[in-house]
Amino acid sequence: MADDHPILLERQGDVAWLKLNIPQRLNPLAQPLQVAMREQLAVLREDRSVRALVITGMGKAFCVGADLGSMRPPSDQSLGEQTADAMEALSNRLIEDIRSLPFPVVSAVNGPCAGAGVGVALAADIVVAAQSAYFYLPFMPRLGIVPDLGSTWFLQRSAGRARAVGLSLLGERLPAKQALDWGLIWACVEDAELAEQAQALAQRLAQLPAHAAHEIRRTYDHAESASLQEQLHYEASRQRELIDRPEFAEGVSAFLEKREPKFPPR
Repeated sequence: MADDHPILLERQGDVAWLKLNIPQRLNPLAQPLQVAMREQLAVLREDRSVRALVITGMGKAFCVGADLGSMRPPSDQSLGEQTADAMEALSNRLIEDIRSLPFPVVSAVNGPCAGAGVGVALAADIVVAAQSAYFYLPFMPRLGIVPDLGSTWFLQRSAGRARAVGLSLLGERLPAKQALDWGLIWACVEDAELAEQAQALAQRLAQLPAHAAHEIRRTYDHAESASLQEQLHYEASRQRELIDRPEFAEGVSAFLEKREPKFPPR
């Protein structure tokens, strides 16, 4: 894929790397980048040799959010109407694409992660960040708008309402180390080790049963609104189906034989 393409797609074994590639502008979510990203995610979804994905940014930043400089209202709509329509047709679907992939997703946050870029990063199953990285929500204090692309959904569930509201109102930068302390991300690593650590993490995830990401996402999403009794019932209903699958039989055999389980690909 050409280096001037807004998205770069690379492979390291059964792990795919999807890289936002407008480094000279710190990887804004320009429309061509979003379109290209959705196209590549669609390709990966159908590629049964892919067992995990890493999303990261080229250059010094992960993603600085919306491409504000390109926002121009058409003659027949207000800018707000145009933006909302574009979100429904493209940006929101990008987040849904990431969340519905049939394999685990890692965000490797290599630098500043701001605005709508926060939603992209947190849409992954696991987030690992470089020590120099930070998360920044300038929406309300700088622009008078609410955080979007799922940022409010992810932040409140990971860091809690008080911290999510504080970040959204104050617009303070959240360093990667503090994001780890708050439970927003999985790990904070040395900058020079980010790619290696992300690949190692994705490689571990690639060895999981093929249905792992889908089942775990769905189980914790259900738990968000369920009572304890409802969640206990849900867990039992999933075990009713999953224990009869060959992955469980392989896991039991591996346990008894004191070896690592070997699960088939998708």
